[in-house]
Amino acid sequence: MGRRDHVANVRGRLDGFTLIELLIVMVLLVLLAGVSLTVYGTSVQRGKEAALKEDLFQMRKAIDEYYADKGKYPSDLQTLVTDKYLRSIAPDPFTGSAETWQTVASDADPSNPSAEPGISDVKSGSDQTGSDGKPYSEWE
Repeated sequence: MGRRDHVANVRGRLDGFTLIELLIVMVLLVLLAGVSLTVYGTSVQRGKEAALKEDLFQMRKAIDEYYADKGKYPSDLQTLVTDKYLRSIAPDPFTGSAETWQTVASDADPSNPSAEPGISDVKSGSDQTGSDGKPYSEWE
């Protein structure tokens, strides 16, 4: 009878988990979830930054092509769409709007002082700071 009680007691312990074991598993799950969320957040940020760099590159390229073709800068970003240099103005990845792009006015043309200045550059309208420490509005 003594041996049988001992075996039943051992079996009873093996059929379930102790509170410590459950707590250790829960802590490990929370740690894994925390690491996963951090990695996910970082990858979303990097994706938006890559989209911003590409959007700035394409709009600046279109401005340069417009200037090369017409000898003047476009009056606004919508002119690039109207004249088919861009299909559309992409939304700023950080503001979510195509209306928040900040334009930089071109210098007056000394050879043609009556010419209307246009836009020579475009920048993000976001007030956030990038992973490189520079504000998105200063990205080249």
